[in-house]
Amino acid sequence: MKSLRTCHAVFLIFMLIGIPATLSAQAPLLEKLNEVSAITEIKPLESDEFSEKYVTYFTQPLSHKSPEKGSFRQRVIVAHAGFDRPTVIVTEGYAAEYALHSKYRAELSKLLNANMIFVEYRYFSESTPEPKDWQYLTAENSADDLHAVTSAFKKIYPGKWIATGISKGGQTTLLYRTFYPDDVDISVPYVAPLCYAAEDGRHEPFLRKISTSEKRKLVEDFQMEALKRKPALLPLFKQYCMEKGYQFRASIEEIYDYSVLEYAFALWQWGTPVESIPAPDATDDEILTHLLNISNPDYFMKNSPAASFFVQAARELGYYGYDIRPFKKLLSIRSSKGYLHRLMLPEELRRMPFDKTLSKKITRFLKKNDPKMIFIYGENDPWTAAGVTRLKKKNNIHVFVEPGGSHRARIETLPEEEKEKVMTLINGWLNL
Repeated sequence: MKSLRTCHAVFLIFMLIGIPATLSAQAPLLEKLNEVSAITEIKPLESDEFSEKYVTYFTQPLSHKSPEKGSFRQRVIVAHAGFDRPTVIVTEGYAAEYALHSKYRAELSKLLNANMIFVEYRYFSESTPEPKDWQYLTAENSADDLHAVTSAFKKIYPGKWIATGISKGGQTTLLYRTFYPDDVDISVPYVAPLCYAAEDGRHEPFLRKISTSEKRKLVEDFQMEALKRKPALLPLFKQYCMEKGYQFRASIEEIYDYSVLEYAFALWQWGTPVESIPAPDATDDEILTHLLNISNPDYFMKNSPAASFFVQAARELGYYGYDIRPFKKLLSIRSSKGYLHRLMLPEELRRMPFDKTLSKKITRFLKKNDPKMIFIYGENDPWTAAGVTRLKKKNNIHVFVEPGGSHRARIETLPEEEKEKVMTLINGWLNL
């Protein structure tokens, strides 16, 4: 489709895909997309939120510093609110499937009635190069991808730009602003960690102080109960994994133990009410069902769909560890140190060292600069332990923490007064 640029060609395309040719006169964005040389394919999408919405495919170099190394196609979703509206670029950290839905609209795009550019992260889903050469999966290359997309679309949308992303996407928003500080006017990372190591070390003490002592005890008591019942539950756990076809790089008992260790992080991360934790006298089925619902072993499986994330976490984005001391007598593992490399990385990368260059670069950028940025976190989200929450003497960088909030913290979930402050800041910056 991309190579057909005449009106006659556009007419033929709409006929072929079953869209009335009259729509071409009502689709000014489509004509502009056809002028972007990096776009090789355009497909229309249904939308309840936008007048036009398309999934496009950008040609990106595997290495922006060495384009001769080859290229891949990156999926970019474009949704149109108006050429005179601001543009929100969503720096997704994973796959883009959910953004294809007709009802999807990023929070800031909705709040501001803004255009939306949604960029799938390299090495995820349809944006995966073949063969999958891991050396090009770097934060810098991902920032270069975003810069290429932004540069292309600024010719279409010349107004103010806002970058935003959630979780790893929030990390991406942050690193994108670091590598390209002038690409966007405003950055709004949600629940974005800034980790300093493959096992950062700040998450474990955070979990020991989270919420209230009574609620923390309920969580630990459940973990203890699950480990005490291991003789009865392990065969059921093994059967479940076999039925699902899960394969692991460790014994099934170790995977059970890791699932129990992961439980506390996962429960607090997603804001699961502690009231849902089964009582100590619950049946084995109730205990196991709850454990699987909160901390499923697919997280640790070999050849996980999330392998690209784990590679980046181990290489430069960082991750968290486990405090095994309360459960040591009941565990089959002597130490959890290095679990990310041992359990979740491709075999050829198991000895890959962590590179602190990225975290140092981001930290230095935040200390020396004062870009227009709003960080949003949840008070009870373990990722907040590694959040950007302690910067001082900044006029433009603001941090908002949802009381009792989880990894689901958003502008809309903040207390009304805080929400108003966020929107006042953003609208003020947009009107400068």
